[in-house]
Amino acid sequence: MSSLTYLVIIVSLLAFVALGGVVAFIKTRQSDQLPPAQQTPLLPVEEEVAPTPDTSSPAQEVPESVPSRMQRLRARLAHSGGLGQALLGILSRGDLSPADWEELEETLLMADVGLDATTEILDNLRTAVKVTGPEADTRQLLRDELLKAVNVEMDRSLALTNKPATILMVGVNGTGKTTTTGKLARLLVAQEHTVLLGAADTFRAAAADQLCTWGERVGVEVVRSDREGADPASVAFDAVKQGADTDVDVVIVDTAGRLQNKAGLMDELGKIKRVMEKTVPTGEVLLVLDATTGQNGMRQAEVFAQAAGITGIVLSKLDGTAKGGIVISVQRALGVPVKFVGLGEGADDFAPFDPENFVDSLLS
Repeated sequence: MSSLTYLVIIVSLLAFVALGGVVAFIKTRQSDQLPPAQQTPLLPVEEEVAPTPDTSSPAQEVPESVPSRMQRLRARLAHSGGLGQALLGILSRGDLSPADWEELEETLLMADVGLDATTEILDNLRTAVKVTGPEADTRQLLRDELLKAVNVEMDRSLALTNKPATILMVGVNGTGKTTTTGKLARLLVAQEHTVLLGAADTFRAAAADQLCTWGERVGVEVVRSDREGADPASVAFDAVKQGADTDVDVVIVDTAGRLQNKAGLMDELGKIKRVMEKTVPTGEVLLVLDATTGQNGMRQAEVFAQAAGITGIVLSKLDGTAKGGIVISVQRALGVPVKFVGLGEGADDFAPFDPENFVDSLLS
């Protein structure tokens, strides 16, 4: 190989090395001009924080309006069958035989209408059917007689003229008296009255607790004793006095259930009423009766009327219309009206008693 060839090879290698150096220099310069790479900093791991418990009082309930209650309870009563349907079934036979009239009598007596009221209803119905003749509208004739028996002329409003108006709730054990007291408070709140409750059933702590639960749900305060077995008359007095001092509209006092044949307990009931009247006259004494007890409830009503001066009746558990006749018999015996009825376990299954709606529901 000639010297010229060696010279060409050496020059080529030097040129290649020089070119590589120039390229490396340019890349280095470009790298120096770029901004530093942005790196995401590592965040500290946050500790899990437990949610703060809600210590606020539960939201208050809005009780159902009275018109809505009436419509719902009327529908429930209409679907329960019973007295009205049995009577209409007999009257629809046309020309009634003596056996049919006896069946009518038995149906009314079984429904706890009472002997005197049953006799009067049937005598009037016989006369009306004879006068009207074959074209008689038996349903309308029966409706007229039942309305007379229920007595639509009775005043069923609450006496709320005093400030505060006071209502004393009485009854035997097991009639749902404390529950009825709570439901009545809800009804009055729905009518935009301010209400205070008195837990004068001091023999059962559970009764006062139950009343407090009813009150909390609609924002109604309850006056109670911290000591089990305290004097119920004292609690009643404190409730009425606090109601007067705080200018509430209505004070409702719940009392212990008692047997109608216990003279001491009945005397105590009279004492509670007298103590309440040291502040303001008692507007209402409402007797809570279980509608399913029938004629036994009638005997209870008579004894309570003598001890406390009953002004009105509350019929609980009127779901079964087979016992609906007690509305007639209890009013006839005491001369005081049924003012409220309960037809279910719901908080608002409670409404003023409307005699026309009651009769129409039975016959619907």
